[in-house]
Amino acid sequence: MQSRHASKAVLIGLATLASPVFAQNSVTLYGIIDDSITYQSSQASLGSNSGGRSNVKMLPGVWAGSRFGLKGAEDLGGGNKAIFQLESGFNSATGGQQYTNAMFGRQAWVGLTNPVYGTFTAGRQYTSYYTLLAPYSPTTWLTGAFGAHPGDLDELDTIYRANNSLVYTSPKFYGVTISGSYSFAGVPGSVNQGSTWSGAMQYATGPFGIAAGITRINNSTPGGGAFGADSTTNSAGQSGVSAVTNGYQTAQAQQRIAVAGGYTFTPAFDITFSYSNVQYIPGINSSFKTTAIFNTGGAVVHWKPVTLIDLAAGYSYTRATKANGITSSAQYQQFNLSEYYSLSKRTGLYALQAYQRANGKTLGTNGVSIINATSAIGDGFQSAPSSSPSQFAAGVGIIHRF
Repeated sequence: MQSRHASKAVLIGLATLASPVFAQNSVTLYGIIDDSITYQSSQASLGSNSGGRSNVKMLPGVWAGSRFGLKGAEDLGGGNKAIFQLESGFNSATGGQQYTNAMFGRQAWVGLTNPVYGTFTAGRQYTSYYTLLAPYSPTTWLTGAFGAHPGDLDELDTIYRANNSLVYTSPKFYGVTISGSYSFAGVPGSVNQGSTWSGAMQYATGPFGIAAGITRINNSTPGGGAFGADSTTNSAGQSGVSAVTNGYQTAQAQQRIAVAGGYTFTPAFDITFSYSNVQYIPGINSSFKTTAIFNTGGAVVHWKPVTLIDLAAGYSYTRATKANGITSSAQYQQFNLSEYYSLSKRTGLYALQAYQRANGKTLGTNGVSIINATSAIGDGFQSAPSSSPSQFAAGVGIIHRF
């Protein structure tokens, strides 16, 4: 009997000693499930100028991509914490995995953080450019599927993720945060081939915020050509392929410079804005020969008339420069509306409407032929563009967070 009491006392003592350690650790399981019914006025294949048909379909992950994930932190003492995040995307209409052979294709990283020295992480993650500009992205209230700028040219939606990345982000100092990232392609004999690098700075204080950044994605195929499998910014292939960029898939590199900001007038009313310069740079093996440059400007107005309702409207204008024999360069205008109704803190109903109009010429799929520019709203219709200069889409859906 004494032995049993002694054993119990030892177990209680060990539990007492261990409990402070466990209290300093945290792991959170989280997720989103999102589905919509969507109508689009014309659906065709990339590079097509004919044959588009209207379509009504279930479109998953419209307000926010369906996902589940784990994130956690361990207190190491002295203000230091070990942190990690694993995030997997899935198609909530079919149950299929977002990325084949990539269970945690959305994010998979581990790192250290300290409130004085900043945060350092390693793995598959977003670039510094995206992280610091994202708070002012049009996708916050217009969604990426409907509201990303044409072709998501400026990389302000979440489809651009980089493998093998090292990211450092400073703590905020007098409203200023800086961040830099570099992604190793691991190509023998080259540190540049297939790599991705970026840098950004954000100033946010009170109701005003602004950020600027640059990022460059290098094709791992030497001299340009078909997008190489070792390219670090990879979302089951080259990111951001759309009717806007279809003819420039053989670029040696993509470069983006952007400025974005916002102002909160009241808790119920705010605006955001952005400008970007995007370059698709050819190499010796690229099918197009002159750098293709796209300039995009846009703004979003967000209004919360009552506690449970959010409304937003946005406009963007994209213009390509004259290059590769094109004298009437492509132009894209996009108009967006969104309505969100909160059923609870976790569940909401939404409705979205978007219209895009394209003008001018662009390159066809082969990167040589000049064709009429066609519309592709946001990034939810990149693989289902219009065959004509115009496209309209509208959808209603439900989202639940856990």
